[in-house]
Amino acid sequence: MVLDQALRPAEPEPVLSVPVRARVAVVLAAGRSERLAAITGGSSKALLRVGGMALLERKLLSLLEAGLQKVVVVVGHDWERVARMASAAVPGRVEVVRAAAWESGNGASLAAAEAAVQGESLFLVITADHLFGAGAVEELLEVGEPAALIDTEAPPEVVAEGTRVLIADGLALAFGKELDSPHVDCGAFLLQPRIFDCQRLAAAQGDHSLAGAVTRLAQQQPLRAVTLPLGSWWVDVDTADDRRRALRSLRRSLAKPSDGLVSRLINRPLSTRLSMALAPQRVAPDLITLIVFFCGLLGAVALGTAHGLVGGLLVQLSSVVDGVDGELARLQLRGSSRGAILDSVLDRVADAAILVALGVWTLNGPLAPAAVLLLTGAAVSGAFLSMALKDRAAALRLPAFPERRLGLFLAGRDGRLFLVAVFAVLGQPVLALIAVAVTSAAAAAVRLYIVWRRPSRRA
Repeated sequence: MVLDQALRPAEPEPVLSVPVRARVAVVLAAGRSERLAAITGGSSKALLRVGGMALLERKLLSLLEAGLQKVVVVVGHDWERVARMASAAVPGRVEVVRAAAWESGNGASLAAAEAAVQGESLFLVITADHLFGAGAVEELLEVGEPAALIDTEAPPEVVAEGTRVLIADGLALAFGKELDSPHVDCGAFLLQPRIFDCQRLAAAQGDHSLAGAVTRLAQQQPLRAVTLPLGSWWVDVDTADDRRRALRSLRRSLAKPSDGLVSRLINRPLSTRLSMALAPQRVAPDLITLIVFFCGLLGAVALGTAHGLVGGLLVQLSSVVDGVDGELARLQLRGSSRGAILDSVLDRVADAAILVALGVWTLNGPLAPAAVLLLTGAAVSGAFLSMALKDRAAALRLPAFPERRLGLFLAGRDGRLFLVAVFAVLGQPVLALIAVAVTSAAAAAVRLYIVWRRPSRRA
């Protein structure tokens, strides 16, 4: 018995099923866009610029940023210009395919990509004229099976115009404008190669739409209905009103959830509009960072020479424009670690210069030099300590601090510079230093308390 057991081959270990993640995306960019002809001048809608970038260029960069390795762009109307732009946007990672029958419908455009995705078990299909907010398609890419991105809370005007989806038990069963459903697809699908057989079946029945092909696929194998992530957004840019809505959505998306009170009420409403105005000029974010830095230094010089009104206004101006570099980077998909480090370092230097300048101004008042030195040191160290704790927590990937609540006490950089600006205009440098020292110390203490109360883990 023992010998038999020893000779018996070991049972194979169970194989874990790892979901397949799509490596390739197909972008349908062949349409004519007749309803936007007054804006496009008859050229392809894919070349329409929104937020300083063509719709197709923004789509390509965002897909590669989401981790896709290759993008197949299907062109038709105005194909030469669209192909040139696609190839130039991400050299070496785009394959352009021309759809000969693109005028029949976007299902025919999809059919043209069959050879380009041969060998892929799963691939993303997305339309060029749909603009998405950050993080909209990432969850779809992780599903690992045929799926569709669905908006379950679309407003009535979007439902009226969009392709409706019949959903049951989390599965998408049918797609079409004639369906009685409050749900609409967002123009993004995770599909298998069998979609091409379904497209041929739909075309044989006179339906050359993408919805027709996907519906027939769903009849064979229902697609997973992936809900648009909370806080994300999408816009199907078909009309001039859609373009305005897309611009508005883009601008609003530039704000951050962690923005403090001053940023939300004063800075962002101004900086995001400035960013949208600068975006078509493709201004480098690092250039804005340098301009903000020198603006802060000029404010410090004015404060150090007791020109409170000028100094306060320059400090607040630098605070407002300080958001533009990051907004442009997000808007143009040009964010980089180099830019983030440059921004952080120059912000700290400008902060120190502004607070030291307040101390120099205070020396002209009744306080003893030792008291001024102590107060200035407390303001500078408090501001630096508070930001250092925030940056260190981010570097260690600890849960984020409740920045919105801390912002209510003007404890962030936006609040700190606002306090400096207000008291400088009022001619009260001492109160400015006290306010910065107190709010920064309070923010640092709260951050330390939060870290201390959280369960400890290895760094």
